[in-house]
Formats: sequence, structure tokens, C-alpha cells
Amino acid sequence: MKERPAEPPKPGMRNVLMFILPSLLGIFLFMTPVSYHGDLTIMIAVLAKSLQAVLAGALPSIVTVLIVASAVLSLLVTLFRPKPVLAHPFLNTLFNVSPVWLVSRLVGATFVVLVYAQVGPEILYGGDTGGLVLNDLLPVLFAVFVFAGLLLPLLLDFGLLEFIGTLLTGIMRPVFRLPGRSAVDCMASWLGDGSVGILLTSKQYETRHYTQREAAVIGTTFSAVSITFSLVVLAQVRLEHLFLPFYFAVCLAGVAAAIVVPRLPPLSLKKDVFINGEPRLPASEATPQGHSRLSHGYALALARANRIDSLGLVVRTGIHNALDMVLGVLPVVMAFGTTALIIAETTPLFGWLGLPFVPLLEWLRIPEAAAASQTMVVGFADMFIPAILASSIESEMTRFVIAALSVTQLIYMSEVGALLLGSKVPVNVAELFVIFLLRTLVTLPVIALVAHAVF
Repeated sequence: MKERPAEPPKPGMRNVLMFILPSLLGIFLFMTPVSYHGDLTIMIAVLAKSLQAVLAGALPSIVTVLIVASAVLSLLVTLFRPKPVLAHPFLNTLFNVSPVWLVSRLVGATFVVLVYAQVGPEILYGGDTGGLVLNDLLPVLFAVFVFAGLLLPLLLDFGLLEFIGTLLTGIMRPVFRLPGRSAVDCMASWLGDGSVGILLTSKQYETRHYTQREAAVIGTTFSAVSITFSLVVLAQVRLEHLFLPFYFAVCLAGVAAAIVVPRLPPLSLKKDVFINGEPRLPASEATPQGHSRLSHGYALALARANRIDSLGLVVRTGIHNALDMVLGVLPVVMAFGTTALIIAETTPLFGWLGLPFVPLLEWLRIPEAAAASQTMVVGFADMFIPAILASSIESEMTRFVIAALSVTQLIYMSEVGALLLGSKVPVNVAELFVIFLLRTLVTLPVIALVAHAVF
């Protein structure tokens, strides 16, 4: 977005309204809980569900066309290097990708065509693998990306994050070693959808508001699962009557993981530099002498609003956001999500990886430890699989622990993991798996403690 050189904000009503009105609308759309069909959610999710209802059966076809177009255009740009595309900053970023992402898009396109046409081995297009990703997951992500991408500038571009970030830095920096503005990412995820939090984090990393370490920590720690999906998981294990202790366990374990895991490798090894290699200056978050946090945050917000030259450019930024996520991330989710689900369905790999957890589960006095161990690592493929496996376990305590753990593990390749890989957040598959295991080891004892208090 075109911005003026930094200058003191004009004290007039223009900057005040430019900050307050879009920011209030952004808070309403992204951070205000609303009831929709009996579920607690946010307006962005309501808009996304409305789009899904309107397009209904056409969405898998639309997603298929978009993923194939992304792969074909990326391949053509890589092979023929057309000057008009390379000279256009946005198109160059979107289609002139590295070999790894080109292969990911091509694999995603191949998978989506085979699944859509139901050609090839049934394990590829079955309802628990590729069919699940194409028909259930990608339509939801497409609808969320369209509205979240278009409307994200309301949070990013008018001063709201500068204002909230300044107010909350005193809490977020000492406790979580993060900027105050990261609290907005968490709130948007918690009330609405984890994909919104990842989109928000990625865009702030690209615009040099988060360092590599901060973006990686926020993306893998604060992209929380929504309250609504937590209820779905709890219903699967037949423990809806225990929602309050369940969500208390999830929140307590999540805070423990947010404090501990970023202080361990691989997150602790991430560089504290921005995307362009520059370090964060220690004084950048300091409150100037003569200012309170509130007055300083307000001044920064007005300065940010003052840099908006044209609302048309803001609209263009929103369109770029939506196209970036739809064409850049959906193919990656199709490729990695389908692959992870096929591995989970056809091999005993995740079961083997869960065996070392048997002694830990027994030490924590969790009943049916052997059966529970089968669910410990399979959640890396998809968050819902542990709840499905747990539904056949007799012990309510064990089902409670598995359901809460599956939510706090957070990183699953059918959505959050693939979204992180497709975004600009600096993490790879191996790092995501290590972070997943660390979150499991940190949160399991906390959840077991709450479970013993409940049962």
C-alpha cells in the first residue's frame, strides 16, 4: 500500500474518524462474539457460512478450478518468465514461487483433480482422506479467506493494532515475549477461526510488525481453536455436560504451552529479525516520557491513520490478501492435508509414534493407557481423528483427556499446519512436528491434573 513519509498526525477530526470508525467495524467483524444458529462465533465466520450456503454444491468445483489455475499459472511463470508478471510486485510474489512451493501447488492440483473426478485409488478420494479435504475443509477455508482477506485491512491499516499493541505490551512482552498486538490474533482465533489468526499473523510478519521468532511463536501458539469447534470435539466423545471444566483445562494447558514451548528449540532458535533482516530496536515499544500507554497508543493510532492516502488502495490491499490466501494456500492444504490423512488411514505410523506415551499416561494414572496412546500423535494429521478414536474408549476420564489434548495440540496438517506452511510464517514441516510433540508433552500433565480433579 502506498504510504506517506512518517509525519506527526494532524490533530483534526479526519484522523480521529479514520482511526475510530474502521477500527470499530473491524472489532465488530473479527473480535465481537455473536450467536449464530445457537453457536458462539464472529461475524466473519457468519459471512463465510452465508457464502457457503449460497454457493453450496458449487464450492468444490470452484476450489478445484482455483487450485488448478494456481498450479498452471505458477508453472508457466516459472518456465517462461513473462516480463509483465515479473514486473508486477503482487503477481510476481503470487506466481513466481520457489521450487518447493511450485511442487506443492502441482501436487495439490493433481490431488484435487483426481479427488474431484474420483479417479485413481479410492484411498486418495475417500471420505476420510482427499474427499474430506476437498468437500469439507477447503470450501470452509475458501469462504473464510474471501471475507477475512477483504476485510483484514480494517484491523491492520487504520491504527487499531498500534493502539491495542501499546496497551497490552506490558502483559504480552514479559509473559510471552511477544508484542501486545499479538493478543488480537489470539482473540480472532479463539472467538472465530484459527485460519483468521494465521492470516493476520502472516500479514503482520510481511509488513514488518513481527520478527521471525514472533511470527513463528504466534502462528504455532496463538492460532487457537474456536469455542465452536471445541464443542464439536466434546460432542464426539459424549461429554457435552462437562464443557466448563473441559474448556478450563484447554485454556490452562494452552497458557502453559504458550509460556514454555517458545522458550525451547526450535522456536527459541528463531532469529529476532524482521522479514528484511533488520532487528527489532529495543526502544521501539518504549513509552515516551510524558506519555501514558493510553496516550502513546492513541498517538500511534492517529499516526497510522494519517498515512492512509486512498481508501481505494485499502480495498486493493484487501483483494490482494484474499487472492494471496485462496491461490497460495488452498493448493498447499490440499497437498499436505491429503498426504497426512492418507498416512494416518493406511499406515500404523502414528500408532507406533504414540507407543512411547504409554509409560507417561500410566504415570499420570490415565485409564486405558494403551488405547489412549494410539491417539497421542495421530492428531498431527487431523485434530478430529483422536476424538473419533476416543469415542470407543470406556473411561470418561480418558475421553476427557484425549479431547482436551487434541484441541491444545493445535498443529494439525489438514488445516493449521498446512496453512502455516502456505503462509509467509517462517516454519517448516519438521519444526511443526517437533512443536506438536512439545505441546503434547507440556499440556498433557496439565490436562491430566484437571481431569483428576473432575473425575
